[in-house]
Amino acid sequence: MKKRIKIVIAVIVLAAAVCACMLVLRGKRISQMEREQEENVQDKSGQAKADKDDGEQMTEKKTEQERPDKEKIEWNAEWTYAENSKIHTGTAILYYTQSDVYPEPKTICINAGHGTEGGSSESTLCHPDGSPKVTGGSTSKGAVKATAINEGTTLLDGTSEADMNLKIAKLVKTKLLEEGFNVLMIRESKDAQLDNIARTVIANNNADCHISIHYDSTESDKGAFYISVPEDETYRSMEPVASNWEKHHHLGQALIARLEDEGIKIYGEGSMPIDLTQTSYSTIPSVDLEVGDRASSAAEETLESIADGITAGVYSYFK
Repeated sequence: MKKRIKIVIAVIVLAAAVCACMLVLRGKRISQMEREQEENVQDKSGQAKADKDDGEQMTEKKTEQERPDKEKIEWNAEWTYAENSKIHTGTAILYYTQSDVYPEPKTICINAGHGTEGGSSESTLCHPDGSPKVTGGSTSKGAVKATAINEGTTLLDGTSEADMNLKIAKLVKTKLLEEGFNVLMIRESKDAQLDNIARTVIANNNADCHISIHYDSTESDKGAFYISVPEDETYRSMEPVASNWEKHHHLGQALIARLEDEGIKIYGEGSMPIDLTQTSYSTIPSVDLEVGDRASSAAEETLESIADGITAGVYSYFK
């Protein structure tokens, strides 16, 4: 009997020992599995982060690669007032700044005046509503139509106005791009097949302001000025003039102030009222800027100062 009891006790002890061993082994296996799962999660998390970082880098590189230096702007017959243009087979070029000064850069249209072969043989409506001009100028008061674009004058040193306008426009383009502005160049060669209405309509739809560069036909070295909007109630109540003429004035005043700061001679109070085709059709701040006349200096340092003044004027207007 005692022997049987000892055997039972021994069996129970052995069974308990086996159970204990099994529990220990099971615990180790669970711990190992938990560690492996944790490592798995960490690996996946690390890989996901790495993939995300790689993805972001690839997106950044792709964005940089897809960001163009420039873009050709084609004519769109659906644009407002497009039907009034007679010459519009040319294209403008929109240059994108590579500077990160502004998160959303303004686009400045720089229009080198004149330079359209055959422009003087076509005529267009002076005002979009067909009303007559209220002032004189290159087109007489009372006229309903004007040449689509004229040839411009010639400086006393023999340089054509169109060529001088283009030279300054290119200087301004470079400076504006460096300052963080996009630049819409209407003309970059001797001949741009875009009349005054086409140039204005392109600017309206692709820029935040429009600056047309010119020289006056006088030869007294009268100084720089901008063409302001005449104080005529009928003209100022005509759209798009009614909604924008004050903006035109503010832009013109900003440009003249900064040109004066650069030492450029200013004519009178810096403005002359004429109802130009450009401002008659402009839906954005827009001025014809006469940077001098036929007798003005064409020295490189003068042209640089003019370009600096225009650039500073743009910055002043938008700040």
